[in-house]
Amino acid sequence: MKPPSNHWTDSLRRRDLLAGSAALAAATLLHPRLASADAPGPLILRPIPHSGEKLPVVGLGTAQVFDAEPQSAERAAWADVVRALAAGGGTLIDTAPSYGAAEEVIGGLLAETGLSGKMFLATKLEHYDLASGPGQLKDSLKRLRVTRVDAMQLHNVGDPEQDLGMLREWKAQGACRYFGVTTSFGGAFDAMEAVIRREKPDFVQVNYSLGDRAAEKRILPAAAEAGSAVLTDLPFGRGRLFQAVRGKPLPDWAAEFDAASWGQFFLKYLIGNPAVTAVIPGTNRAEHMIDNVGAAHGRLPDAAARAKMVAMFEEL
Repeated sequence: MKPPSNHWTDSLRRRDLLAGSAALAAATLLHPRLASADAPGPLILRPIPHSGEKLPVVGLGTAQVFDAEPQSAERAAWADVVRALAAGGGTLIDTAPSYGAAEEVIGGLLAETGLSGKMFLATKLEHYDLASGPGQLKDSLKRLRVTRVDAMQLHNVGDPEQDLGMLREWKAQGACRYFGVTTSFGGAFDAMEAVIRREKPDFVQVNYSLGDRAAEKRILPAAAEAGSAVLTDLPFGRGRLFQAVRGKPLPDWAAEFDAASWGQFFLKYLIGNPAVTAVIPGTNRAEHMIDNVGAAHGRLPDAAARAKMVAMFEEL
């Protein structure tokens, strides 16, 4: 059973740490180039190992935060999030049929904002079933308003003997450009590792954050050996990281790797690991999206700095 994601909690806790950023968001949306105009260095890109295609290292997750009626009053705010991602050079959007209306919302927003065909769309197959699989694929494509997706991922792998032949066939047929597997549970790491090593998927998505580093021991090494790109879900630990630093100033030494906020600090810990291709924090607030994309610029923490970040977090 999949436990609920807490992106709403992340948003509420983060709001306290980003007072005054709404003005920045408004200005950026009026003048899109501002999203990266003051960034310390060019946008950081990482290659997808199986192709060499490069992805910006910060994308957008849509679990819960984009789950509402497509014609909701929140639609304008969602459009601003997508525009902020694109204005900052980001392209990756990760979604799933199990995220409620998220696929339909994203499909509509991309058409509305003129960004259809310009973003890297990753979605998921919820049930690996040869009979229902083609219908699931067709429904996702319809909701997203596309004829193919960039990445189709089997959601929440739990069987170490899981076959990915159907996804491989969809890739060969052109229904998706890449295929992959996902999990957001440490308890599934045995199965994930076995599948990654045997099937060598194009993408691996895994729960990984400064406060949840178990993926470093098994999943990231397995992905590296398989040549799989790595996306990290739950990069803020379901709000735990922001809760831990509430009321605490960002350390001065964060400037050594150009982290200007706690959000960037947490994301740069992950991006500083060369095994990570991209992070996909979920948000429904444009100012948070702008702040997230800021982590895709400037210097990154080296191994010594990342160890210092871990030590600081463990002392909180």
